[in-house]
Amino acid sequence: MQTKVQLKVSPQTAVNEQLLKEEVKHQLQIKENSTLFIKILKRSIDARSRKIEINLTVLAAIDEALPTEQIDVNYTDVSSSTKSCHIIGSGPAGLFAALRCLELGIQPIVIERGKNIKDRRRDLAAINKEQIVNPESNYCFGEGGAGTYSDGKLYTRSNKRGDIDKILKAFVYHGATEEILIDAHPHIGTNKLPQLIEKIRETILKFGGEIRFNTKLTDLKTEKDVIRSIRVLSEVGEEEIPIQKLILATGHSARDIYELLNSKNILLEAKPFALGVRAEHPQELIDKIQYHCGNPQEVIEKRDFLPAASYSMVHQVKGRGVYSFCMCPGGIIAPCATAQQEVVTNGWSPSKRNNPFANSGIVVGLELSDFDAYKSFGPLAGLEFQKQLEKTAWSFGGKTQTAPAQRLVDFTNGKFSSNLPDCSYQPGLKSVDMQQVLGKLISPALKEGFKAFGGKMRGYLTNEALIVGVESRTSTPVRIPRDKDLLHHPQLKNLFPCGEGAGYAGGIVSAAMDGERCADKLFL
Repeated sequence: MQTKVQLKVSPQTAVNEQLLKEEVKHQLQIKENSTLFIKILKRSIDARSRKIEINLTVLAAIDEALPTEQIDVNYTDVSSSTKSCHIIGSGPAGLFAALRCLELGIQPIVIERGKNIKDRRRDLAAINKEQIVNPESNYCFGEGGAGTYSDGKLYTRSNKRGDIDKILKAFVYHGATEEILIDAHPHIGTNKLPQLIEKIRETILKFGGEIRFNTKLTDLKTEKDVIRSIRVLSEVGEEEIPIQKLILATGHSARDIYELLNSKNILLEAKPFALGVRAEHPQELIDKIQYHCGNPQEVIEKRDFLPAASYSMVHQVKGRGVYSFCMCPGGIIAPCATAQQEVVTNGWSPSKRNNPFANSGIVVGLELSDFDAYKSFGPLAGLEFQKQLEKTAWSFGGKTQTAPAQRLVDFTNGKFSSNLPDCSYQPGLKSVDMQQVLGKLISPALKEGFKAFGGKMRGYLTNEALIVGVESRTSTPVRIPRDKDLLHHPQLKNLFPCGEGAGYAGGIVSAAMDGERCADKLFL
């Protein structure tokens, strides 16, 4: 007999199979001489009180073996297909659009401006060690897109936009641990994502797709309501390529693509987005707060059974939202500039989340009226605002990838930090007055937000923490419009704006689902 059982157990029990079996036997009143096999289906942590509990959904098999579950895929050889789609960008949206094309019998041809994962690593090292930004190969551009060197968070609220389980199972098929099918807030880890992305590439090539690295979209030719061809620039020169369908999945940092479309009078829309900083605390401090620990020894004891603690917070300041974004327990603050004269921060963490720091974006929501000073840029007004803030951060940091920073309490009190604590940001920090970097629009809301967070999490507002600027690529400031049902651009029937860069996703899973949705609509 098989049955599902809901349990609330201690962290110690949750990681001990024998203790867990005893809990299941007790709840189901199973006879002592019965054979029991168990499998955890879902897991979440309830840390709202000092008595921390783990919520589990467990499949129990009594006097019979557990069923073996195999992840099935339906990829087909498309090397001889008469249907093809060119996909610009190899981030989560582009890669999952390509995988879906394999299922639909469409040949995907992926065009990626950046390098493959192996070659891309050298450019990431150059940013960290030599403070040199390659505009075509960096933390945002290259195989796997920004997702390759992210935390690999796989949690999304977009459950009406696609099949989340299908996306997660595709990741498992390509090498991710089955834990991502269980945890309420699954993540893969930056250390494991590159190998997984390489396996997705192998699948695309194995079944007849194509992937071209170091190849950049530079132009497109339209005729009436379709794109007839695209022009690309690669290591061998310029080339014009005729196309049938085009999925544009270039990510939120491909500013030249927005500028190209705008120059062609292809409809774009400015959209609200958020800007702010990375806040970094000692991970031990976040553990102490979230796990209700009275002393360091208690933190150590609880961490034997619990993961590095995270947090999620939001506060309204005069009608403007201030909130945490992309929180990375046990993580690293990464330099994510895509041009030399800008400083951009983001965060990631390895699968074990075992680094000594916790960082999170703390950002302020902006509206279209906030960009009035840049209205001459039309739909690119927010983009120009974003660019100016990143250039200001670069200037205050010393015109390198050194980032401007300030101790947290000092920032809220308007006091210069005479020194800074240790930080995970490898290119280095420069102590500055962050209000001068962020300006009068963002700083007051951030200050009030941090004070409110300090009230919600006792100990959060401390000078052991610091803020590092700027966190500016939370989402795209430009939306590429598309038909609500058919998903193509309203002016160009074979152009499918897709993923984060088009304004229709916000994370790995939602971008992957959007890639699948666009592929489904290609030949309707």
